[in-house]
Amino acid sequence: MSREIVVVWAGRHLRRGWEELCADYRRRIARHVPVRDQPVKARAGGDGAARRRAEGQALAAALPDPCWAIALDRRGRALSSEELAEHLGRLRHDWPHPVAFVIGSDLGLDEAILGAARERISFGPMVLGHELARLVLYEQLYRALCIERGIKYHRQPF
Repeated sequence: MSREIVVVWAGRHLRRGWEELCADYRRRIARHVPVRDQPVKARAGGDGAARRRAEGQALAAALPDPCWAIALDRRGRALSSEELAEHLGRLRHDWPHPVAFVIGSDLGLDEAILGAARERISFGPMVLGHELARLVLYEQLYRALCIERGIKYHRQPF
């Protein structure tokens, strides 16, 4: 049941501080399941629809085929940590291919990639910077795996 988890994200550059934090969680996750980080840099410049479209195409091309693509989108379904653990465990058990999480750049995700995703999840209605969203995703994936395996990392809220 150790299906690969892939995090595909759009960004213009890697910032060392963020990468160190994410790498720490990837190492923790890798003790339980294979995990891969797939940064994507789109060629189009600017801040408009053309760049978002180019990023969407690059993200789609970087996704494993086949995969269960989950887009991170503030309009998606919000899950508790326990719900994410249950959902991820069920997916990894029932779906024989990688589970891929897709994170957009500072422009968000193109509608084409949102439409192609099998589902959308949200970390809440607030907008998070894409670097912060990636870190939160890795922490929540690690937390979900700990919940699933009964490892004492997650604590129930009061």
